[in-house]
Amino acid sequence: MHFHGRTALVTGASTGIGEHLAAELAARGADLVVVARSGDRLRALAERLGAAHGRRVDVVTADLAEPGAGARVVAEVERLGVTVDVLVNNAGFALSGPVAGAARDTGVDRLVSQVQVNCTALVDLTARLLPGMVDRRSGVVLNVASTAAFQPVPNMAVYAATKAFVLSFTEALWVENRRTGVRVLAVCPGPTETPFFDTAGQDSVGDLPRRTATDVVATAMGALDGSGPTVVDGPLNKVTAAAPRFAPRRVTALLSKVVTTRRGRR
Repeated sequence: MHFHGRTALVTGASTGIGEHLAAELAARGADLVVVARSGDRLRALAERLGAAHGRRVDVVTADLAEPGAGARVVAEVERLGVTVDVLVNNAGFALSGPVAGAARDTGVDRLVSQVQVNCTALVDLTARLLPGMVDRRSGVVLNVASTAAFQPVPNMAVYAATKAFVLSFTEALWVENRRTGVRVLAVCPGPTETPFFDTAGQDSVGDLPRRTATDVVATAMGALDGSGPTVVDGPLNKVTAAAPRFAPRRVTALLSKVVTTRRGRR
């Protein structure tokens, strides 16, 4: 896929998969708008990618957990005079532990923030930027889902449910836009070696092997050259994502509980 001269907006760009996606898009010739809460990290990233690839990199500091954040991000993009050709909805986070325990220990608002960041902000940004892509008959919407989307996950119940939403939403968008010139894709990583686990808890996925952010980015970029709506990163993760189709959902939920733990740090 051609990215030279296009502008990509990447959320959650300060670390992990988002940072690597931004770097790969810049290497392929895209200008960037990078979005995250950490302005210092974003500015360092912008300086590094601008120097390495000679691309324009604009920084938008925003907390997507705040209601209305998507509208404020798009308003800032318009103020910058930028047209977004590629939208990467990568921002997201998880909390580990039972819902009742998390509600007591970290508060209900923190649980609800997962829905705000992982779902609401994603839909908000997509709905605001997609119409322009359709009008131009060109664009990309890349949503980062998860292998958690394929089954209920006790002890990460809200996170898995949000990623199931992202997967369903993306696959429906793919159908709606097949003839509009807009490429829509959900990439589904499994456990990945990123700062994600600083929030979710280092032991929230037990001893499952972890892929790297570089692996996930390579999978996503390769799949953008294809035509399907969904790609799962890594051979083992493909098996994990496919397995729930062959068992009742209550069984897959019970098996998922074996993998997750109650010991994850919140």
